[in-house]
Amino acid sequence: MDTTQLLKGVLDLAVLAVLKDADGYGYDILRRLREAGLEEVGDASVYGTLRRLFAAGLLTTYVVPSESGPHRKYYSLNAAGRDQLTRAGKTWRSFATTMDALLDDRGMAA
Repeated sequence: MDTTQLLKGVLDLAVLAVLKDADGYGYDILRRLREAGLEEVGDASVYGTLRRLFAAGLLTTYVVPSESGPHRKYYSLNAAGRDQLTRAGKTWRSFATTMDALLDDRGMAA
């Protein structure tokens, strides 16, 4: 199975989840996603997702000056983003439970 196709469907949720406990700038968010196991996530996909989530009103931004290089734009969850994370998380858990049951019923459990 091509995991890049799966990533397309859950990248919004993954980015919101990464920002749940700590704000982050683009490259930091990308690094955290990869450290969490999403090694195949692309730079452009994450930056595009951040722009889309911001435009949808789910994130806020602020700029932090950097002593070594350009200023960094940090992203943080706002109330709407936290609500979306909760809703999308419930949807994901339900979907994953269904898929686990389907696989288990067919002797394909991990």
